[in-house]
Amino acid sequence: MAETIVEVQEFVDVTDSTNSLASTTASTPPLEEQPFLLHRSLNERPHTVVSASGSYLTLDNGRKILDACGGAAVAILGHGNTEVATAVSNQMSKVSYVHTLSYGTNSSEELAKCILDTPGFDHGLVKAFFVGSGSEANDAAMKMARQYWFEKGETQRTRFVARRQAYHGNTFGAMSVSGMVGRKVPYQGVLMPNVALVSAADAFHHRRADEDETQFVERLVAETEAELVLLGPDTVISFIGETVSGAALGSMPAPKGYWPAIRKLCDKYGILLHLDEVMCGTGRLGTYFAFEQEGDIRPDIVTLGKGLGGGYAPIAGMLINDRIVQGLRQGTSAFNHGHTYQAHPVTCAASLAVQRIVKREGLIERVAKLGPTLGDMVRTAFAGAKYVGDIRGRGFFWSVEFVKDKSTKQPFASSLHFGGLVTRAAFDKGVAVYPGAGTVDGLVGDHVTLAPAYNATVKEMQLAVTTLRIAYDAIVESLD
Repeated sequence: MAETIVEVQEFVDVTDSTNSLASTTASTPPLEEQPFLLHRSLNERPHTVVSASGSYLTLDNGRKILDACGGAAVAILGHGNTEVATAVSNQMSKVSYVHTLSYGTNSSEELAKCILDTPGFDHGLVKAFFVGSGSEANDAAMKMARQYWFEKGETQRTRFVARRQAYHGNTFGAMSVSGMVGRKVPYQGVLMPNVALVSAADAFHHRRADEDETQFVERLVAETEAELVLLGPDTVISFIGETVSGAALGSMPAPKGYWPAIRKLCDKYGILLHLDEVMCGTGRLGTYFAFEQEGDIRPDIVTLGKGLGGGYAPIAGMLINDRIVQGLRQGTSAFNHGHTYQAHPVTCAASLAVQRIVKREGLIERVAKLGPTLGDMVRTAFAGAKYVGDIRGRGFFWSVEFVKDKSTKQPFASSLHFGGLVTRAAFDKGVAVYPGAGTVDGLVGDHVTLAPAYNATVKEMQLAVTTLRIAYDAIVESLD
């Protein structure tokens, strides 16, 4: 019982540390002054944004904030794009809603084609399913994977294999396959029990001093195979992983060779490979799909979100390959799942406009070209920083991990909220970055992430990085 109390306290600390941009209040205000909206915290109120344009947010007090993280790596075009707004208005004037049980719309079909019909890249994905969030997309993917085996008569496949220090969403299904301990504490005992977790592809924290990259990958894959054998490979539905880790580990790519080896392992045992690209996909790394940079791995299922709608509409997607489609055709020929707002015509129209702009303006190519520049900016700014343990990322997705001791990689105590303090200091100086807590094991560890819009200027990126370093220095000075 005592151990549980400690875990809950750690959970509270981790949660509070991620709420670093809110306006603090000294005490609970009188009932008549409390908001009607349930915010993420009952003790802190978020800043009110009254307008936004390009890479900047304007608060109700007139302050302008450089949004250097796109909220949560979402706003890939920045804010206030009139072309997207016009597309939404035009769609609303035609048809704002239909139920997908009986009807379809051009905006949803055209969006699916825009994503899947990729000249020069045979990714093998043939069908798209659109929902309202990354969590919903991952839940849909889990149900699709299970139904695939059900249709084939392999009903004994009831288990999922995922990774520690992974985050796939907040719904019960997506949280069950997530490895973020701190976020799961209140729900232990009611989450899905049929999930096995293996080690994250985390070279910074877990690669041994006597291992090279190849040996580290071999150890990870051997561990995963041992877990599959222990479970019984014919009981496993899918292996689920973020192609490049997002909020949990802070834009951490897997070591070279990891994903091809996992794909080969899945093929060996007939297991589906589900890649979660909700945060790292749709061009964030300089290719449309993050897995394009990992060799010819051809996943069975891919989930997208965030950059799919660019913040102009709540939308995410599940993409499947022909293997799964044929599995359904040989059975019921129907996906036993659906949502009232599935493939919503207005959100699809918004997303379609975003994706067309990205393609027309060559923004993914721009990310590929300038991504190394952004990485160099961060490395240069934090060169020699006493409490910076690692700088990692790709494209327009870079993170700085803070440690108490660089030689041992010992993290700061979670009660200090070091990353949250740096995030707040940066915000106070006019720049929003994305905070991360529990980086090491879901309870301790701190990082901050930069995820600017694909059309952010070099000057804006440099301002963000410089301000982040100034904020870091201010916190270090206050602590030393």
